[in-house]
Parts: sequence; C-alpha cells; structure tokens
Amino acid sequence: MSALYPAGFDINNLSKNAIALKIARHSRCSDCNSCPGLHPPPDIALLLDSSESGEESSLGDANHIAFDEDEKDSRYLDICACGHGTKSHGTDELRLGKSEYVRRAKVAIRLDELLMDEGFLLDFTYTNEDIESLRQQMQLHRHVSSPLSDGSPGRSPFSSSEPLVTPTKHLMSPDSSLSDVPPPPQKRRRTSQSDSSLSEPEDDEDEEDRPLAARIPRSSGAAKTNGRRAPHRSGKTGGKNMGKKVAHTSVPSEQPHSAAEGAKMNGRVNSAMSHETKIKVEVDDKQLSRLATGVTVDTGASAQTPSTLRPEKAVYAEIRQGIIQVTAVENDKTPRSLIILTGLKTLFQKQLPKMPREYIARLTFDTNSKALAIIKHGYKVVGGICYRPFPQRGFAEIVFFATASVDQVKGYGGMLMNHFKMHIRKTYPDMMHFLTYADNYAVGYFQKQGFSKQITLDRAVWAGYIKDYEGGTIMECHMLPKVDYLHSQELIAQQREAILTKIRHMSKSHVVYPGLPQFQEGQPEGITLDPKDVPGLRETGWTPDMQTEVTQLYCAKSPLYAAMRRILVELQNHPLAWAFLHPVKAEEVPDYYNVIKHPMDFSTMEHKLETGQYSTMDAFVTDSLLVFRNCRTYNPEGSVYYKNALKLEKRMKELVEKVDIE
Repeated sequence: MSALYPAGFDINNLSKNAIALKIARHSRCSDCNSCPGLHPPPDIALLLDSSESGEESSLGDANHIAFDEDEKDSRYLDICACGHGTKSHGTDELRLGKSEYVRRAKVAIRLDELLMDEGFLLDFTYTNEDIESLRQQMQLHRHVSSPLSDGSPGRSPFSSSEPLVTPTKHLMSPDSSLSDVPPPPQKRRRTSQSDSSLSEPEDDEDEEDRPLAARIPRSSGAAKTNGRRAPHRSGKTGGKNMGKKVAHTSVPSEQPHSAAEGAKMNGRVNSAMSHETKIKVEVDDKQLSRLATGVTVDTGASAQTPSTLRPEKAVYAEIRQGIIQVTAVENDKTPRSLIILTGLKTLFQKQLPKMPREYIARLTFDTNSKALAIIKHGYKVVGGICYRPFPQRGFAEIVFFATASVDQVKGYGGMLMNHFKMHIRKTYPDMMHFLTYADNYAVGYFQKQGFSKQITLDRAVWAGYIKDYEGGTIMECHMLPKVDYLHSQELIAQQREAILTKIRHMSKSHVVYPGLPQFQEGQPEGITLDPKDVPGLRETGWTPDMQTEVTQLYCAKSPLYAAMRRILVELQNHPLAWAFLHPVKAEEVPDYYNVIKHPMDFSTMEHKLETGQYSTMDAFVTDSLLVFRNCRTYNPEGSVYYKNALKLEKRMKELVEKVDIE
C-alpha cells in the first residue's frame, strides 16, 4: 500500500488534511506514551504529493506523485504505526482553538522545511538537534480559557484577511524549558505601512534613503511560492498590502558576567572591542554612611567576610582561550563579511521559526544594517545581534538577537549584549538609546540587561524609523556614559565591598561568639541563664519585652517557615503552574466541585502558610500533593493539565528533599 505526504510549504495552498498531517507528524500521541509523532506503519510506502508544491519535487519521480484534487485528500497518510489517527497527534482543532492550531501548523511547516533542507522529508526516523528543539513548540498552548477548559475557537487559519505570522514562545531561542507554557495574551500595535514588496526588486534603490521600518515589505494574501515555500506575511485589506511582523528579540538563558570576567574580554581577543576602559571608583565617607543607614551601630573590631565574586562562566573562559571571539560585521561585499553574514542569517532563521526567511535575509544583508557576531574557528557563527543605527537621531534599533541553542547555558547572550553596548559607545559616541521589540518571554531578559518598558525617548525621534511588531513589547535601554559594561560586575563588587567594609567598622554583626559554657556537653541539666548575661545580646538593644512577641511573627522567621515559603514561591513561579494558582471557578467549570470534594490551590496554601496553619513540613506536603491529585482526578490522562501536575509534583518532591531543617 502507498500513501501521500504533502510537499508544499505555503499554508494558504495546503489543504486542511495536508496541514493536519504535517502537525501530526511532529506531535506526540496523546493516547500512548511511546509515540513521538505520527509515522507510517511498516506496510505503507510514502509518496510525495508534488501537487501541493509550486514546482517539481527534487526527490525524483520514484518518490513523488501528483493526484487530482478530489482523490489526494483520501490518499494522505491518516493512521500512525501506533494505531491512532491524526487527532490523537495534536490536530483536534475544536479542542485547541483555531489560533493555537494555526500556530502549530506554522511550526510544523518550518520543521518540514528543515527536513527538506537536509533531504529527509520522507524519512520519519531522521532528527537532529534543531528539529528536536523546535518540536518542543508543538506542545505550547497559547489560549486557555480556564484551568480545566479547552481553548476557545478563534479565527479561521485560512482567512486571507488576517496575518498568519503570530508570536510563539522564544522566537529566537529554539531551546527552552518553558515550551509547555501558555504565553500571555497577544498584544496588537499599530501597523507600519509600506508600498514596497519583496517581489519588486526594482524599488530597492528608491528605498535606501527611507527608514528601515518604512522599507519592510508585505505580500498579498495569495503569496507567491518559490517552489519550496512562500511564507505568508500579511493579508489584503481594501486592496492594499498591510501587516505586521511578530516580535523577534527573545531571551537567551544567561546572566551578567562576574567581577573577574570582564578584564579578560577586551582587545587582545575580540576584534570588535579593541579598547579598554577603566572606571575609577570614588566613594566618600558621606556616601558610605548614607548607604549604611539603618544598620545597628556598635563599636568593635572588624572581621573578614567571604568574597562576593561570582564563579566565572564558561563563555569568558572560551574568550580567554581564543575558542570564540566577538567581531563587528556589515555588508561591505568582502568575502569574510559575506561568510559571517550568511552564518548570522542561518542562525536567525533557525532560531526564528515564525519569521519569513526572505525577511530575515533581507534585513541581515541590508547595507544599512550592522551586526556583532560570536564566531568560532572557521567563521562558525554561534551568536549574533543585528541592528540598524540611526546616528543622526541618537538611537539604534535591535532587529535580531540570537545565540545557538547548545551554547545558551554558557552565558553567550549576556556577554554579547555587554560587548554590543561598548561597541556602540566606541563607534557612535553620541548614541545612548537602544529600542527593540521583545516577545513576552524576552521581557525579563532585556530588563536584566538594562532595558525598560518605559520609553523615555521622544516618540517623534523614533516613530516611523522602527517597525511595529505584533505580539511584542517595545523596550528601551539608556546607556550610562560612565559605566564600563564589560566590567560592570567588577564595579558592583567593589561598591558592595566598600559598603560591607564600612558596616564592619560600625557594627559587630559579623562577630561570632563562642557557645555558652553552661550548655556545653557534660554540664548538668536544668540550668537557667539570665538573657542579659548572654555575651553581645545586651549590646544589640534586646529587652525582656521582646520575648512576648506574637507566635506568628516567630514562625514567620523560623527555618521551617522559610523553607516552606521558598518551595511555595518556586512552585507559584513555575511556568507550568498557571492552572494551580487560584481556586477553580464554579461558573466556568460547573461540575468540578461535584467531583472534587477537597479542593486545594497555591493561593489557599499561601494563606494557610501566612496564618501559621502549617506546623510541620508534612502538612505542607500533604496540601501540595492534594493540588496535583485533584488535577489528575478531574482531568483525563494525557491532557496538558494532567502532564503539568505530574511535572510539578516531581519538582515539589525534589525541593522538599533538599530541605535540611534540624
């Protein structure tokens, strides 16, 4: 027997059955745990349906075949080797909602593009790191109407009047532990309009004098295909092309470098940062006294405290050893620049599955765009930032920002941003502002890098010069002229040490007294001691009245309370905890309380913790388990709620095992 697999990559030209098959191929089966995605049974031979593609298949006549429209839908592969159909593999449109269904379709199409690039479109066993990373997005639910209800249906995925480019999770980070997290609601911003199109190269010369945002093209609802794919960017409205792009700067997973790290990063390794800036730290006694306000002041000798330096991250060791380097690059037509720009384009396309590839290529190779790249030997690009400077207006737009998924844990993102700031200061001394559109998951990362949602730059300065992106948050960074960002952590460490030194001169809080001899081993029991005779206690200002403080306040400061509080906060902040944060509303799920007789949620646990109702860790753990047990009781096995409950319960047990309270 034989079955068809669609070869097309344009969502507007694919039939519903073809889209469902592409989604099912890359989605785990909800009815069995062993099936990673729909794949053909051994007795079925797959053929490529070239009628879904704009040109002849590159796989040869033996592997592709064209059918009439009436019969090809019935010939598509619709059963998996595991025995379940496409609906069991993430294609239940009524359950998912149409917006989530469209999102999954776009991810599936991009996955097929990657397989086509590798020559394995019909090989259902082939995979690689990029494909596995991108497949994590197939589990992301974007619309959840209630903790126990399915997403509501949205607009049709095949409407020509609605742009099909929608934000996903880390649009520039394919590797994320938050792949199962429903993102916040989509934001909609004004649409910048353009009269140009990618399909009209004759207009390119006229565009050079216009802002980059004004030159971003939009295609019509019936997008042309190049034979392999034609990403849909916008629909038609009133006969004119209009549309938005999705937010495209996203969070890599790294933190700022340590105090000792910055000194290794300047000119001798990185061609983009060939200078060194030294900032002198001047802190007078008046400033130190003001910073130390509120500290109990005693007199006494100083004592040493542990070093405040953080351990060095892998990225700075690699820079020091010459494994990687940061280099500035632009399209100056030289072979070296073109090789690096091509590597950046490929990186952005892999990390940005929802951005049209042609759009990424256009902006990366634009002669008005500039970039900073992290390269390894052989000009292999493992990270980069593409930006468009506007020197006359005093700001730059960050267009793309990405690091390779395998290197994100090394701190590449934070290091690259610090080098970018210093590179801008050296190249454009009067430029102090950056603007970018960040997706909802990247906001926290950019805030750590000094970006803010509050735009202080006059709108008249930047409006019309940068592109408005749908589903993103515009953020601004204002650089401080006296801060050396390559040594910012060293500067902070010096300030911290100066404050601690001043505190040690004023207070005895660092002094540790020996234990009281009355309570040492071998002493008789029943000995009492006047608290006033405890060394150091009277100097702190202690009085007997303090013994009568409320038990709740004591509990709030106890190690047990602190441990339970840490566990609960981590559970509440976990990306999969959205269904367990608050009580289930009876008006949304009418039969919930008929099934669940002892409801529990994290907000109720927080109230019990703050009111002292947990006297032991066992009581706290019992309520935690009740939350997850209720979820598994009400929801069917295989649902997102059931799976999230299992993952959170496992995480809770791991946290409890780490608690060490004597």
